[in-house]
Amino acid sequence: MGAGAPCPEACACRVGSAEPPADTCAVIVAGGSGERFGDPRGKQFVELAGLPLMCWSIAAFEQAPSVARLVVVCAPDRAAQVEKDVLARLSLKKPVALAPSGATRQDSVLSGLGAVPRDLEFVAVHDAARPLVEAEMIEAAIAAVRQDPALAGAILATRSVDTLKLVEGTTIVATPDRSFYWAAQTPQVFRRRVLLAAHKAAARDEYLGTDDASLVERMGGKVRVVESSRDNIKVTLPEDLALAEAALERRLLG
Repeated sequence: MGAGAPCPEACACRVGSAEPPADTCAVIVAGGSGERFGDPRGKQFVELAGLPLMCWSIAAFEQAPSVARLVVVCAPDRAAQVEKDVLARLSLKKPVALAPSGATRQDSVLSGLGAVPRDLEFVAVHDAARPLVEAEMIEAAIAAVRQDPALAGAILATRSVDTLKLVEGTTIVATPDRSFYWAAQTPQVFRRRVLLAAHKAAARDEYLGTDDASLVERMGGKVRVVESSRDNIKVTLPEDLALAEAALERRLLG
């Protein structure tokens, strides 16, 4: 790590006294071009509190006891940059593999799944652009699936707090009950075999889902939500980076 840069371990979280089994592989997707963010470096490499943004996601999974291994999915021509500018700046004890990203996020996740060891029962898929995820959040999602054999997966999500409108063109046609609506986040945790089968079926059928859970739901898998923090935002636009910076500073100083 560079001089003066904060250590991600400063935000390490207590995840309970009883150590859970290390039965999960994290697949961290960092292959996006970040065109909407408007930075030629790609948003995953933009600095956040002194480190490349994606460092914070990787550090959180490093701190989660249930995670045995990490797979970082990135553009093939960025692999050396990930090794030098990201992984080399973190004190990682868990093994990390790189997998090549694809044309879509869905392709990238399928590529990452190919690098997940078969002896790990669960996989946690996370967007590198959500740098404020915490170890407790990760553990809660994994525990939900581990503890319920009927579940295919669990995702972090937040309840909708805004009034929702169903609109055709610019005309409101309905105001649905917002108590039924949640905003999906990552990580999304699944039984490895279930998620792999869902991705292969989607590829075969040329079906493009909005997230990994939608692919599992399509195959009849039961997925539950685990209520998460609203701080677990996705950095998509420059103003999102400012929000993430403020939230991370509060966490480090708190």
